[in-house]
Amino acid sequence: MASHAGRVPSTGADAAAGGKPRLVPVDGVADAASAATWLADNRAEILAELRRHGSLMIRGLPIESPEDFAAARDVLLEDHLEVPREETTPRTGYGNGIFSATDLPPVQRIRLHCEDSYSVVFPGIVLFCCLVPPEQGGATTLGDTRRLLAALPEDLVERFRRRGWMIVRNFQEHVGMPWQQAFGTTDRAAVESYCDQNELSHEWLPGDRLRTSGVRSATLRHPVTGEESWFNHVAVFNEWTHDPETREILVAACGADGLPQNTYYGDGSPIDPADVAVINRAFDEVMVRESWRRGDLVLVDNLLCSHGREPFTGDRRVLVAMGEPRRMADCSPSGPIGPAAFGPGED
Repeated sequence: MASHAGRVPSTGADAAAGGKPRLVPVDGVADAASAATWLADNRAEILAELRRHGSLMIRGLPIESPEDFAAARDVLLEDHLEVPREETTPRTGYGNGIFSATDLPPVQRIRLHCEDSYSVVFPGIVLFCCLVPPEQGGATTLGDTRRLLAALPEDLVERFRRRGWMIVRNFQEHVGMPWQQAFGTTDRAAVESYCDQNELSHEWLPGDRLRTSGVRSATLRHPVTGEESWFNHVAVFNEWTHDPETREILVAACGADGLPQNTYYGDGSPIDPADVAVINRAFDEVMVRESWRRGDLVLVDNLLCSHGREPFTGDRRVLVAMGEPRRMADCSPSGPIGPAAFGPGED
């Protein structure tokens, strides 16, 4: 057990084998300033354990406000992101690069995913903090993407390595997210510039709607450890992940080509629903969880570990910060990266 004067113990054990993330309990830290000191003293060991396990929960630090969390973030992350990119979830901003983890309804499960795996620049580390734990449920679920890759059928993985995957998003006012919210601007020219700089095709549609699409690599290698991981939104954004009733409602409201998001192979061909189901089952197999307590910190190496959220009841105040940005092209992509030459409904 680590204390204010102690060190983070190294372990080669597979924490996920017990269904729990790697947990580091801390004793004897009295205030936020002392917490920052403890984190600074233990930073090298924390990051080494993070790379070993993919995620790490630190329990026992007196982190009680967004300002305390920002101070912890500044110790742990050398380069933090002020504004999320290409948003897919509503968030509340607290200033200084601190946001709510998500403002999606409590009844909604968020499946395991890697943050911004559809973006050519993504956070290398995602940091969560719990200020108010929920009454029931609401854990931030975690899943090692190295274990996930090993659990998937080799022929499925090889198809995605070779062909990559395509993300198609439709931004609209009443279903999904409007483009103004996702890109944080009302300036169409700024959105077009962002797309051009970030390997995204874009098309303006009637009714102030926007469609973007891009081809991305399905696996990447960690620039420090060299390990390959399953890094994509292939299943979580695919139409066949929805339950049948939800999918029917979305198709009726938006049309088959107008869903808020959908995924394809990199050449635009559809993904077999059976393969989507296989990927979702593999995510469920590698998932671990630990209920939140006040002041808990969770670090996630975004290339090595996915994260999600359980439904919950009661209040829940979990904040997020992101940093250590990485470029997809610098992570040994196995497949193509670029704007999509395909649009749904086109031949």
